Amino acid sequence: MGTTKEEEEEDELYGTTKEFKQLILSLPKVIGWRTPNLYLFQRFWCQPKEIQAIISAQTHFQAQDSDVIIATIPKSGTTWLKALVFAIVNRRGFRVDSLEHPLLRANPHDLVPFLEYKVYANDENPNLSNIASPRCFASHVPYNSLPKTMIRDNSNCKIVYICRNPFDTFVSIWHFMKKIRPTYLGPFSLEEAFDMYCMGQVGYGPYWDHMLEYWEESLKSPQKVMFFKYEDLKGDVHLQVRRLAEFLGYPFSPQEEKECVVEEITKLCSFQNMKSLEVNKSGKSILNFDNKGLFRKGEVGDWVNLLSKQMVKRLSQIMQEKLDGSGLEFPNVP
Repeated sequence: MGTTKEEEEEDELYGTTKEFKQLILSLPKVIGWRTPNLYLFQRFWCQPKEIQAIISAQTHFQAQDSDVIIATIPKSGTTWLKALVFAIVNRRGFRVDSLEHPLLRANPHDLVPFLEYKVYANDENPNLSNIASPRCFASHVPYNSLPKTMIRDNSNCKIVYICRNPFDTFVSIWHFMKKIRPTYLGPFSLEEAFDMYCMGQVGYGPYWDHMLEYWEESLKSPQKVMFFKYEDLKGDVHLQVRRLAEFLGYPFSPQEEKECVVEEITKLCSFQNMKSLEVNKSGKSILNFDNKGLFRKGEVGDWVNLLSKQMVKRLSQIMQEKLDGSGLEFPNVP
């Protein structure tokens, strides 16, 4: 016998408190991409387990001035940016050319954990006092839903944000979700997924709102929020790594430049190198997702191989409407 919608919903909320169940059941919902439902929480769509962890992080996380927060839209270069940031801020403790470098032995998602998927996933208030400075964490939530201690005016922690042109983002999410969508949820067509994506009904979406929140904060507080586009990194990774190190407060010295440390970092963290490492070919660093599924193509413009003319026209119109006047633009998209 198949699983009923009621049973699926009960399974989503299994083990939660009565108060939390009441909260979830009071929220607007739509069908999920990899879970039975997505819920509209604090003006973005996500799943119950994520909401529970986000609430815990908002309640308990105490930011330190030396913290680095990597904020991203899913499937927009998160793994790459985590690796780059970790290598930059820890290069005095771990030589980039060392055969014992942590990035050779651990997935970037283990070294820079997500607040909602790892840090607060199973413990309402974990003890983070034993983590050495600088602490690096990550999150997919919109800017205004980050813990207040991160974004308050007197906080000096750094927030690094990356997004990707919405065409390639959709394609990357679509291929990823095809791998991890449970069979009991039934088929999910490209057209259905694209329609929901355009309506903003995707994990942590709408993505235009997500991007604009961080974009506007980066313009208002450039010393606190650094905004990257995936295409920027692909275009000139050496330049962007230097900018990133400067922003984080770990600029490269003349001696490091002479020793080609920037080039060593970009080589260590490159898509091809990360994909080739044995640690990234096996195991699971985020929930029950295989590490090997985190690396597909890493290309710019792959959307031309999947989207129809009608899809391109629709998404182009949405981008023009949502981003018009913001100054945020993406190269090589209609």
